[in-house]
Amino acid sequence: MNRIISLLSIFFICLSVQAQDNPEMEAAAFSVPEEWDANWDKLVNSWFVKHYTAKINHEGYQNHKLADDATYSKRLSKLPNVIELPYNNIVRKSIEQYINRRPFVEYLLAIEPVYFPMIEEILDKYGLPLELKYLTIVESALNPTARSRRGASGLWQFMMATGKSYGLEINSLIDERLDPVKSTVAACRYLKDLYDIYGEWSLVIAAYNCGAGNVNKAIRRANGKTDFWKIYGFLPRETRAYVPLFIAANYMMNYYAYHQLYPAQMETPSATDTVMINQRMHFDQISTILNIDKEELRALNPQYKKDVIPGNGKPYVLKLPSQMACAFAEKENDIANYNIEGLFTGHITVENVKQQMMKGKTSMKNEKQIASNETVQYKVLAGESYYTIAKKFPGYDPTDLMRLNNTRSSALRKGQYIRVPKI
Repeated sequence: MNRIISLLSIFFICLSVQAQDNPEMEAAAFSVPEEWDANWDKLVNSWFVKHYTAKINHEGYQNHKLADDATYSKRLSKLPNVIELPYNNIVRKSIEQYINRRPFVEYLLAIEPVYFPMIEEILDKYGLPLELKYLTIVESALNPTARSRRGASGLWQFMMATGKSYGLEINSLIDERLDPVKSTVAACRYLKDLYDIYGEWSLVIAAYNCGAGNVNKAIRRANGKTDFWKIYGFLPRETRAYVPLFIAANYMMNYYAYHQLYPAQMETPSATDTVMINQRMHFDQISTILNIDKEELRALNPQYKKDVIPGNGKPYVLKLPSQMACAFAEKENDIANYNIEGLFTGHITVENVKQQMMKGKTSMKNEKQIASNETVQYKVLAGESYYTIAKKFPGYDPTDLMRLNNTRSSALRKGQYIRVPKI
């Protein structure tokens, strides 16, 4: 029995190695990742597509041509790329995956000008091949709000830990993985680090998808071979499709016209400017005062998860249609002061405390009688202590506030939130 098991093991190992050297064998079992497939529906329902593109309806839409292997290979070889784009049966099947998703590709062609100029500029700044922009097609179908079931987010589909390690702010209010500019900068830094490790772009792209650990494991199992197609069978199934889909995206975005594909009609999106926010604001405040659609604010600033810009700790960027940037500068204080109590219930600022005290609302209850719903969050400023904060609340001393926060330590740091009595 043990001998039979050993023989079977040897047989399957040999079959696996043979498959790596013969892409035609693997092509028969080729399938696209489920997330890649789902991203197309998310693209069609994204704000820019729904707001700016017309429904596809052109004559001869269903007619399309496939090409022969020699034509596909020749076209790929002519692309002015630094990254090598080999052709085989698996790449052919990947190209056909795009061709067969005709309406989705045509929406993709329409939305490309919104993001690719920015991505190319940042890739060039970091000295990276511009064709890496097509990774965003495989990762997210150019949808900055795309989220995977595993928790990856944004154009570049960063996992939380990786995003944080490359400087992206991710917390309850902010997720910079959804910021197209900042996530592209982080992706460039990550890709450069991977290239320093492997020095070969197909392995870099594979590692971007499944992590360096999985690529290193595949290299070891392939007896040290460092050619993607030699380690193909040892990689996770999703990554096996990932590199061919990247090659196919390069092909499709350059040769779509040969397959009777046309960019969907798209109005030119409004030009945008950025303004710096140095105080806390809610999208409802901006939307109401500037008369801008809140959905447009969300589409332009997807990194703000709860429609809140926490600008009272450090400056944050807000992207607006250009014609509204000047209006924002003129009305910034009106915006920041609009409906504060209704939008920020449960939070308190020094300014609000002073305003309430000026109105004579200074009667306080003993700490032991205060329920949790009768307290609010107070953000500690630089140099403040329980002693200085207690002075703002007649009837309370520093010890009362410490008991209210269930702490024996009097240490406070800038930006920390503590509980204080609700006035």
